[in-house]
Amino acid sequence: MRIILATLVVAALVAMSSLALAHTPLFACYDNGDDTVTCEGGFSDGSSAAGVAVHIFDADGNVLQDTALDEFSEITFDKPEGSYSVQFDAGEGHQIDVSGDDIVE
Repeated sequence: MRIILATLVVAALVAMSSLALAHTPLFACYDNGDDTVTCEGGFSDGSSAAGVAVHIFDADGNVLQDTALDEFSEITFDKPEGSYSVQFDAGEGHQIDVSGDDIVE
């Protein structure tokens, strides 16, 4: 009985640690060279980020656009004038902010 209980505890701990690592967000943005920017997102376990919220902010933190990744986990938008940032927002602990200054062709 103790062996079965120990096995179940170990299995539960392994499952929980896998879940903790399963959804590390990934997000990258690229300047298309034609006044548009494309961003793509996903998770470290290979799962889709389709439908994940994306927020585009100006330098003062004002929202310029609220949108979401498409069925391919991508979005293309018109490049804002001036300083801006893009946020991948899959919920608390799963947010990534990308400065417009870091988005290159």
